[in-house]
Amino acid sequence: MTVTWEELGWERLAAGVGRCRLPGWDCTAGLVVGADAVLLVDAGSALAEGALLRARAKELAGRDVTHLALTHPHFDHVFGAAAFPDVEVFGAAGFDAVTGPAGREELRADAVRNGLGEGTAGEAADALTPPGHLVRGERTLDLGGRQVLLADAGPGHTAHDLAVVVPGDPRVVFCGDLVEESGEPQAGPDAVPARWPAALDRLLALGGADALYVPGHGAVVDAVFVRAQRDALAARFGVSRGPS
Repeated sequence: MTVTWEELGWERLAAGVGRCRLPGWDCTAGLVVGADAVLLVDAGSALAEGALLRARAKELAGRDVTHLALTHPHFDHVFGAAAFPDVEVFGAAGFDAVTGPAGREELRADAVRNGLGEGTAGEAADALTPPGHLVRGERTLDLGGRQVLLADAGPGHTAHDLAVVVPGDPRVVFCGDLVEESGEPQAGPDAVPARWPAALDRLLALGGADALYVPGHGAVVDAVFVRAQRDALAARFGVSRGPS
């Protein structure tokens, strides 16, 4: 018996493409299913959540996850990554700098400040390793009958923001926290505000006017929303812009 996306609490966005909104921090996890391989976008906020994502993805795809793309190095998106020890993991260039001892400790501390249990946070931080593949510019993944573009779209929300573009009708762009719908975009100490609006221009160029843009938190949006958020960020951070 074939299970549907909706039966497992996922939102189908296109043929073989969907996402779920995880509890706690309303983070997105995305799934792209090809004929030969399966890509998960982001891994959740804890090892147990990553393991649950892996199981759910296997139910939906009919095979195990083979590739994992991490959109940026924040605990709520990467602390489940160690539940995927045998998959190919991708992050934006420079992501590996955040997985050293100091970076893992800051991620652990940030997770605890935001309400993750100390034991859970410590376990995930200790298990976090650098992505095996760092994307500078663009990289295409062939999942079998479906090609997916990974783009080093930042800096913006962080210094290491990766977007995932899935061609099709509609085209789907997983934005990470470069775009947020359920609240104002969060700019922490690792944000690069002066370049964030340009990162959204990059997303718009990758996706086009008719794409579905999947934020790191919140409901799926369109290009009009992304342009408005770009303009709001430029005004908020005092970034001068030319004509759109």
